[in-house]
Amino acid sequence: MSDFHQRSLIIHEQLKGKISVVAKLNIQTKDDLSLAYTPGVAAPCEKISKNPEDALKFTIKSNSVAVVTDGSAVLGLGDIGALASLPVMEGKALLFKKYGSIDAWPIPLDVREPADIIETVRRIAPAFGGINLEDISAPRCFEIEEGLQDLGIPVFHDDQHGTAIVLLAALLNALKLTGKKMSDLQVVINGAGAAGRAITRLLLGMDLSKEEKQDFEPAKNVVLCDSKGIISSERKDLLGYKKEFLTYTNVNNIGGSLREALIGSDVFIGVSKGDLLTRKEIRTMKKDSIVFALANPVPEIYPEEALAGGAKIVGTGRSDLPNQVNNVLAFPGIFRGALDIGATQITTKMKLAAAIALANSVKHLSVDRILPSPLDYTLAPLIAKAVRRVANDQDLM
Repeated sequence: MSDFHQRSLIIHEQLKGKISVVAKLNIQTKDDLSLAYTPGVAAPCEKISKNPEDALKFTIKSNSVAVVTDGSAVLGLGDIGALASLPVMEGKALLFKKYGSIDAWPIPLDVREPADIIETVRRIAPAFGGINLEDISAPRCFEIEEGLQDLGIPVFHDDQHGTAIVLLAALLNALKLTGKKMSDLQVVINGAGAAGRAITRLLLGMDLSKEEKQDFEPAKNVVLCDSKGIISSERKDLLGYKKEFLTYTNVNNIGGSLREALIGSDVFIGVSKGDLLTRKEIRTMKKDSIVFALANPVPEIYPEEALAGGAKIVGTGRSDLPNQVNNVLAFPGIFRGALDIGATQITTKMKLAAAIALANSVKHLSVDRILPSPLDYTLAPLIAKAVRRVANDQDLM
């Protein structure tokens, strides 16, 4: 067991969890009690009964997010169940508070059917200003997120979109250092799950209108791979959501293995498993290639190996290595902006604005610094401002 694991067990046992409810109102007199509870509390209840929007004025709803999971795809641990996921959900709630000043509530659900999860979230939604879906396995997570978009509050699956936003920010800055253009890129993504799908769609500018694409040049081509190789029309084993990839990826319909896909490519993005590549495969990519090996705790290829193969810029998901792609760089600011303006959804344009704001926050770019530190508490307000502006332009209130 690593030192971090042992120390974490000690801290969790000592604290009995990482978050708590803190009272905003000090009750010292009967008058205080009458204002906070009965009889005074009847007044805001009556206001909300007549006008539900007043809940944003009189309750915690305007600054609260539910962190919802079923425990089916937790970090690198896999399907460990709802109860075992609670420490992770508590951690997420802690990050919401520390980075975005948002009150978040961990809600592990002991249900598995997408329809049951959707129904449960609908039933608890009145108390919250936003829903953060977390650690739900693909393809169920797609159905669940899409089935909740009509709630009238932002619903955001961070494993998909948080990863995609931070990855795009890293790539935008990597392009500045390499002189490459997004519209010319040949991108290979290994991992056809939640993160792979979201990254692909964001890089290609999916769901953006023609006018919105004027501010963003999508990637030219993305080749998506899973454990069996390139996703192409030659594959007869593709089912469900993987068939969807054929409609917008791999425009040249090449087949073969991940290693064959990498030949002549500009960018490798790994959201899969560790130790897949060596410097030999990186040498087959174009000059000044960009490598994001995000598998945790062991990346698809370690930075020193990728650099030895000719990569110009390398990022991972690890905090002990340069250029960490960490979702905490994005989700607190995105929700902060959405809650501030009362947005009903988080759109692709809002995600794009968050990625650009995050990229622009790095003032002194270098090959070892294409993203800010995950400990930078100034990022959430910057991202929130960009998200509010777009939400206002799109009239999402």
